[in-house]
Amino acid sequence: MLKRASVLVVGDAMLDRYVYGRVNRISPEAPVPVLAVEREVAMPGGAGNVVRNLTALGAAVAFLSVVGDDQAGSDLTGLIGGQPRVEPWLLVQGGRATTTKTRYIASGQQLLRADHEIARPIHQRLADRLVRIAADTVAATSVMVLSDYRKGVLAGDVPERLIAAAKAAGRRVLVDPKGDDYGRYAGADVITPNRNELRQATGMPVDTEEEIVAAASALRERHGFGAVLVTRSEDGMTLLEGDVVHHMPAEAPEVHDVSGAGDTVVAVLAAGYAAGLPLTTAARLANIAGGLVVGKVGTAVAREDDLMEALTPERGALRKFMRRAAAAEQVERWRQRGWRIGFTNGCFDLLHPGHVHLLEQARSWCDRLVVGLNADSSVKRLKGPTRPVQPEAARAAVLGSLATVDLVTLFEEDTPVELIKLLRPEVLVKGADYTVEQVVGGELVQDWGGVVRLAELLPGNSTTATVARIRG
Repeated sequence: MLKRASVLVVGDAMLDRYVYGRVNRISPEAPVPVLAVEREVAMPGGAGNVVRNLTALGAAVAFLSVVGDDQAGSDLTGLIGGQPRVEPWLLVQGGRATTTKTRYIASGQQLLRADHEIARPIHQRLADRLVRIAADTVAATSVMVLSDYRKGVLAGDVPERLIAAAKAAGRRVLVDPKGDDYGRYAGADVITPNRNELRQATGMPVDTEEEIVAAASALRERHGFGAVLVTRSEDGMTLLEGDVVHHMPAEAPEVHDVSGAGDTVVAVLAAGYAAGLPLTTAARLANIAGGLVVGKVGTAVAREDDLMEALTPERGALRKFMRRAAAAEQVERWRQRGWRIGFTNGCFDLLHPGHVHLLEQARSWCDRLVVGLNADSSVKRLKGPTRPVQPEAARAAVLGSLATVDLVTLFEEDTPVELIKLLRPEVLVKGADYTVEQVVGGELVQDWGGVVRLAELLPGNSTTATVARIRG
């Protein structure tokens, strides 16, 4: 149902940069660590991360924001435009710096965050244009989200005018607020303060569930909100809808990084609301999604697959099978723990002792082993029209049942080069019937400091010979 959602997001877009590296020494110039940079990642942040979470769920999104006429603004525009099912309206203000947050990370620890921003209100003519575009766009969507990071896009009377435009079109408004003047959001259907924001907005204590309900009730009555969803970090969430209160316990089994978790909650809540789910159901999904992303590294998203697994958890082998994006996130979590990632690939059409022997060797050379599995279409191109003998789902399940395999992911291409680029393993393993120079992706792995290992083969064991014996 979430894929049917159409949402208009208006708010402060940011560029989140992550610089990863190693620290092996202290600078001779000052008592600070020297970060040997290994890679950099950029992604949409702020309201842009709400958009990213919505597209991860398959929702259609219209996005309105303002960027500066700088390289960061250009990069952010490209990242937003590259998201599926997004209609971007990123207005450019001359002389304005695009808000950029750069985090420097080593061994899973953030060393420093550097912010580059101008938090002044946007020009009045841009504000007027933004409101006009929103008024024209909101009718084609089901819910308007105001994602306020106090960077200037939703300054002054802009929220009031946007809410009025949504109401005139018969659309609902969800607000992720900032600051202590919630009168700017008066009349919103749902508002999502965290515990500290609720305290600031009301001046009331919020230490217990009873105090949170009292403060949320006061806030709702004071500004005419339809409902208040209070996020309470490790204590979960509280939804006040009319006179009905729902307390939802936290759904996070472990916490690695809370960056962007609030954006995920807002996105899932908005998608559920736009899809016609009861607000309570949408809030419960948002609570689950928030728990999922704090267990990931960096500004992460909750995908449809993540939610399905959380709602209907599989046991055993199938939990190891992941699509490419989820596999990349899992590998990153392992890497942040300091674990060495190994990778091997193949069709594994009929698992035989030779396969088992190779996988055992591969696992002994790393901390976590990822198997890239040729999809059915890839096997057919490589092996002919009579292969594979077993479909990809069966092959993945059998591989996942092995203790030596930690993760299985598919690739549709003839070679795993793109998958290797994405996962960046430290150890690449193939059978000794190859030379190191012949191993696909070997040069890449060596370029970033990894190694290529050749596994000993068991004589007389091959899938082709096994298939021939079976059919013989």
